[in-house]
Amino acid sequence: MGYYVKVESDVKIYVEDINPSGKKTILFLHGWPGSHKLFEYQFDKLPELGFRCIGIDTRGFGDSDKPFRGYDYDTLSDDVRSVIDQLELHDITLGGHSTGGAIAIRYMARHNGYGVSKLALFAAAAPSLIKRSYFPYGLPKEAVNEIIEGTYSDRPNMLRNFGNMFFFQHITVPFSDWFFSLGLQAAGWATALIAKTWLDEERLFYDLREINVPTLILHGIHDRVCLFPLAEAQRREIKESKLVIFENSGHGLFYDEKDKFNKELAEFAESENGIDC
Repeated sequence: MGYYVKVESDVKIYVEDINPSGKKTILFLHGWPGSHKLFEYQFDKLPELGFRCIGIDTRGFGDSDKPFRGYDYDTLSDDVRSVIDQLELHDITLGGHSTGGAIAIRYMARHNGYGVSKLALFAAAAPSLIKRSYFPYGLPKEAVNEIIEGTYSDRPNMLRNFGNMFFFQHITVPFSDWFFSLGLQAAGWATALIAKTWLDEERLFYDLREINVPTLILHGIHDRVCLFPLAEAQRREIKESKLVIFENSGHGLFYDEKDKFNKELAEFAESENGIDC
């Protein structure tokens, strides 16, 4: 069931709500430059296990409105709060992939984890997607600038190149085309402005320390977008966290090893007491 939630007077966010009567709720935040449809292979299986699965399309992406503003993590986390408030969600597992993971982390710090009892991070773009003088584990700043320049000059080519580095396992040409089509749904300006946020945002280092719920970190060792040391940094900074390594995954671990991904996420969301740390 899909519907819209108004987060500002002139901005609506698309929400896909599967199995609303499910016993436990997982709220999914997708990564750049996709939509909630990236989690198709979770939405196929987790509702069968009794979960309510809610996917949000970030503003500017998928079926959500595409304003020319609001692509900083504060605003994007406020959008999540609007959805949680209006759907009256509580005791949920908040899951975020890549940039969606960064938004989830900002949500936990900025909104004190309102309504969230567990956090799951999938190849999260935190604490920094890029290298900094005090954090040498990210991508070169130049790589992000190339993405921004490519977005403004030839966005389809940029998206195709990005898709070629997203997965570690073999994917078919039709699957690659499907993935490519999700990126094309986004607005060009939203695509570029999110990338600029990667360059500008540094507060996630502090946000990680504000997380006070059990946190599951899932990350592929072959990730070429959010490099594996980011997951190790998350594990060090989040007090009650567990890192599960995906040996045969790249950035798209929710597809590269989808059976393992679904099992780890379901067990975590189902558990009463979080995780063994």
